[in-house]
Parts: sequence; structure tokens; C-alpha cells
Amino acid sequence: MTTYLIRRVLAIIPVLFGISVLVFLLVHLIPGDVAQILLGTQATDQQLETLRRTFGLDRPLPIQYVDWLSHILRGDFGVSFRTNRAVLPDLVARFGVTLQLTLTSMVIAIAVAIPLGVASAQNRGRTSDAVSRVIALLGLSIPNFWLGTLLILFVSLGLHWLPPVGFVSLLDNPWLGLQTLLLPAIALGTAVAAFIMRMVRSSLLEVLRQDYIRTAYAKGLRDQSVLYRHALKNAFIPVLTVIGVQIGYLLGGAVIIESIFSLPGMGRFMLDSISNRDYSIVQGGVLFIALVFCVVNLSVDLVYAWLDPRIRY
Repeated sequence: MTTYLIRRVLAIIPVLFGISVLVFLLVHLIPGDVAQILLGTQATDQQLETLRRTFGLDRPLPIQYVDWLSHILRGDFGVSFRTNRAVLPDLVARFGVTLQLTLTSMVIAIAVAIPLGVASAQNRGRTSDAVSRVIALLGLSIPNFWLGTLLILFVSLGLHWLPPVGFVSLLDNPWLGLQTLLLPAIALGTAVAAFIMRMVRSSLLEVLRQDYIRTAYAKGLRDQSVLYRHALKNAFIPVLTVIGVQIGYLLGGAVIIESIFSLPGMGRFMLDSISNRDYSIVQGGVLFIALVFCVVNLSVDLVYAWLDPRIRY
């Protein structure tokens, strides 16, 4: 296990390096001059040149990249071009909001998807199975920004059940925080729930056809015991892989949802930074999310051994 863990951690390094190169080049290829955007159209050439020299934007791109990467390795994500504040503390603070939204969305998705997937597999070919599959198809087809807008219109503005915008941390006030996160979490997690439900159904159907399941039935075990104690645990291994990947989708998909519901998360923070050509925030934010995603995937791989004792590292 230790050797496997060390190999996986070392494998993260080239992945992050490749992402850093890609995001650095893509950000600097965005049309527009950051100095012109910050100073406005009335700025003189001397003022523009001074600002470019201050932030090192007048140097060749390879030199800028090496300088930025050297600071990243020391834990320094640079400063914002617009506010002159350190990037890392702002990213960490905004990431807390995005993480709460992501985890709430995933909890809702799992709570809906697993019972529906199990019921669909258990009643394969029946009316309930067809209804569950139609619901999953609708969940995959509906865009999250459209669903989020409808939730605001009907649930918040129409029925006045939940606040339409704003954010309260779950750590400060769990009940009020849940109210502010519930609608965006539903909008963000609907497609994930549909995807997980379909995976649970297909994986469980495959496991139920295995010989050891037929043996368990032949020994006289009850249907619920066979389903939940023997089949579901083994069927959950590919589902766990999907959940790990979908966490990355939720982190990225939070950009639009955070903008719709006015949540002060990392996605909205980076979207505003792209508009302002604030390179340091965009580059640091993408690299930060990539690191979190790699850690999540590593954690998922390590949980495999707990789910299936046959897996050895």
C-alpha cells in the first residue's frame, strides 16, 4: 500500500506540471491587454509600460512561466493584478464556499441516485424501472443553468420557500446555510444524480447475474440480504469511480451556478478574474482545483481495497 501511494503521489507531479503549462499558455492567449483593462483607455503609453514592468508582463512568456512556477513551488500563488492582494488566501476562502456547494450537491445526488438505481435494477423490465430511466434521462438532458433559473422563479420568488440568492456558511449556521445551498445544490447535482443512478442500475444488474449471487439465493438467503449485503457492495466499485470523477465535474460546473445564485465561490471568483484578465488568480485557481481533483481520485482508489478485499496494492 505504501509503495502504491508513493507512486500515485509522484504521478500527480507531471499531471500538475502539464496543467500548469496548458493553463499558463491559454490564459496569456486570451485577447486583450491586462494593463489597458486595469488603467483604462485614458492611460498613457508610459503608464501602461510601467504597469507591465511591475507585474513582469513585458518579459518573454517562457521567463514569465518559470518565474511563476518557481513561486508556486514555494507556496506563493502571486498577487492579484486588480486588488494587489495575495491570491492563495482568497482562493482558499472562496474554495470553502465551492466545497460546501459541491459536497451538498453530491450528498443530494447520492441520496437520490442509489435508491432509484437499486429499485430500477430490482424491478428490471417493470413500469417502475421505465419511470426511473425516464427520470434519469430528463436529469441528464436538462441544463443546470436553466434548472437553477426555474428553481429561483418558482421555489424562491413564487412560493417563497427558500432564499433566491446569498450564502451563509454551514459552519456558522447549519440550518440557514442549508437553505441558501439547497437550490443551487439541486440545480448542480441533478445531472450527477441521473448519471450515478444509471451506473448503479447497470452495475447492479451485472453483479446480480454472477454465480455467487445465485449461490446465495440457493442457500435460502432473503432477497434484501442478498441485494444489500452481497450484491450492492461489489456493484458500488465502478459507481465509486464515477462519483470521484463527478466531484471534478461539480467543481467545474459550479462556475455558472455560483453566478446565478450569487454565491461567493471559487467558480464565480475565477469567472470575474477571466473578465479582468487577472492571470494570477485564473492560473492559481485552475492549478488548485486540479490538485484537489487528483487528491480525490487517489482517495477513491484507496477506498477500493476496503470495498473489495480482493484488491491488493
